[in-house]
Amino acid sequence: MGPIRLPRPVAVAVGGGGVLGAAHVGAGYALEERGFVPDLIVGTSVGALTGAIAAAHPDDAAPWLDQVWSRLRRRDVFPLGYPSSRASVFADRGLRRLIARAGLPERIEQLPIPFTAVAMDLASGDPVLLDHGDLESALLASAAIPGVLPPVVRDGRTLVDGGVVAYVPVLAAWQAGAASVLALSIGPESSPLPASVPHRRAGAIAARAGVLMFRHQIERDLLEVSRHIPTVVLPNGIEAWPAPWDLGQTRRLITTAAGAAGRFLDRLDIDGPGLYRATTQATEVER
Repeated sequence: MGPIRLPRPVAVAVGGGGVLGAAHVGAGYALEERGFVPDLIVGTSVGALTGAIAAAHPDDAAPWLDQVWSRLRRRDVFPLGYPSSRASVFADRGLRRLIARAGLPERIEQLPIPFTAVAMDLASGDPVLLDHGDLESALLASAAIPGVLPPVVRDGRTLVDGGVVAYVPVLAAWQAGAASVLALSIGPESSPLPASVPHRRAGAIAARAGVLMFRHQIERDLLEVSRHIPTVVLPNGIEAWPAPWDLGQTRRLITTAAGAAGRFLDRLDIDGPGLYRATTQATEVER
């Protein structure tokens, strides 16, 4: 185990993934155990909340995140019993309480590590980089799954989940001035997919199409950024993913991701721009 050598400034780009974001905690443990502290953090959706907590607690982010995720229940994010509005199925009261318990400052500028949350402008479809101002509204906007959680009006714009346009925000990290980037990508959309077409059931077909949509977006952005700077994708080692609403497997996700990311980082050797990610045998570099 040695120091992680990457060109500075180095950014961590924390992707979306809902409850699967527990795997981010495992990656955080692997990075902290190797003495790594990023120069900036960019997060999308659940990755924005994870990233903000990491930016607020640079010396012990993983234990903070572990505490948050270990106590998390589905009703904390998607509370039942509250009347929904025309704009969403669920209210955002649970998410607001979760943010309030996370030990965060009021404004983004007060975070010890520079931080950006990525949302999408619902009028134009453009990504919106929230790197200053009120932190709570930035996190609510970045996590506002369209139709599920309410949009956020901020500075005259109606904002929703940034994962629609930047599921893993490596482009935003590069645009923010990063000389290298560590990407934390989770979920089946970032793993090898079976070539077979799913059974002809509506849910299976829709799920497959959604995974492919996000997968193409992730690959496009990774390849673009890796042409300019070293772009490292941390593996999570998870082969069997729980259902999107299943929080009963949080400990397994954290432990598995910590081991996989740690083994990968110990083999990592950076040699200029390129896409560095794990195969079944070794670290693969694509240029």
